[in-house]
Amino acid sequence: MRFSKISRKTNETKIELSLNLDEASRGKIDSGSAFLDHMLDLFQVHGGFSLNLLCKGDIEIDMHHSIEDIGIVLGQALMECLGDKKGIERYGFYFVPMDEALARVCVDFCNRIGFVWNAKLSSSVGGIDASLFEHFFKSIAENARMNLHVELFYGTDNHHCLEAIFKAFARAVAMAKSPSTQVQGVPSTKGVL
Repeated sequence: MRFSKISRKTNETKIELSLNLDEASRGKIDSGSAFLDHMLDLFQVHGGFSLNLLCKGDIEIDMHHSIEDIGIVLGQALMECLGDKKGIERYGFYFVPMDEALARVCVDFCNRIGFVWNAKLSSSVGGIDASLFEHFFKSIAENARMNLHVELFYGTDNHHCLEAIFKAFARAVAMAKSPSTQVQGVPSTKGVL
């Protein structure tokens, strides 16, 4: 069972997070933002994961520190869950339409950091500055030591755009963590990732 439990405490946030990549039971999520809770719930449901999260952050300022630190901890949990990457597909990609929006997310759990964000979002959504979502996914990529490419081809409603992105991310991760049908051992010609 690929499971991780991580705590992070700073002067700005206190986070308890657990992630199980092999159990599709709906965990409890309390990020301090109902909108972010909804997005993270989409991630766990559409990925077939179990995510539990409690974040107490300085949201009286704004969501910046909470979103960044949740991304850090979720990235660390993915890294810990996947370990040496033996037996996994390693790569994952998915397109998701959400009404008028279309997103694609591609991942590579390669132990190297690469991040591309090609998603133009306007203003804010759910009381959160839309630009913070780029920061969120960048924090995940850096701490999971993965390549993560996020593209929003089109969309006008920020809620729909982000829903498509989070669902596509969930499905791409689910594909990448699946047992490989092509490669035994570590999926790399180097023999290690």
